[in-house]
Amino acid sequence: MEQYKLGEMEQRLADLIWANEPISSRTLTELCADAFNWKRTTTYTMLKRLCERNIFENQNGTVISLMSKNEFQAAQGEQFIKETFGGSLPKFFAAFTRRNKLSDKEINELQRLIDEHKEG
Repeated sequence: MEQYKLGEMEQRLADLIWANEPISSRTLTELCADAFNWKRTTTYTMLKRLCERNIFENQNGTVISLMSKNEFQAAQGEQFIKETFGGSLPKFFAAFTRRNKLSDKEINELQRLIDEHKEG
């Protein structure tokens, strides 16, 4: 799950980029200095990690995302279900609902999603 598992500070940096993109790497270092008290080199090291995971790209000094925050979160969820529940959404759902009661609103929303994605 390494590609989509971020440490706390990596996640905070990713959120900062998503909120401000496209952003110049210089502006990013300034924001990180203010928000996290990071030195410029720390920002570049952390950015490099996120770029190596193909989440962001630094194109000629401008940082852009290769996947939106929603796409990233979906990939995180998919990878978690694959690794933890053998890719079985029903197994995940069964485990989740053993400990969490669903409201009528949640049940209706899930049913709507199921109806929209039925095969055939």
